[in-house]
Amino acid sequence: MAEDRLRTPEVEDLLAALLALETPEEAYALMLDVCTVREMQEMAQRLHVARLLMSGEHYTRIQDVTGASATTISRVSKCVNYGADGYRVVIDRLWPGQGSADTGSPGPGTSAEG
Repeated sequence: MAEDRLRTPEVEDLLAALLALETPEEAYALMLDVCTVREMQEMAQRLHVARLLMSGEHYTRIQDVTGASATTISRVSKCVNYGADGYRVVIDRLWPGQGSADTGSPGPGTSAEG
């Protein structure tokens, strides 16, 4: 598979490093060291977009809430619907019920406005 070509020893080391983190503070520190500020913001935005898509929100509302472009929303939607289920696993674990078109509260650590 094409994605298996990405699983180099360095990528495996990165995955192991992520799994070794124990607190949000440790995760934040690693993200600051590994990513640019913009990369962190973009990844956070994509996760937020995925949460909104999985809760049944429409593209226009997602654009309004997140500021994401239609292209970003479309790309995230493709991953949510046809990807490796990474978004689904994380969202189901952190925000149970959100992946089933539940339009309830946005869950911990976020607001419907940001």
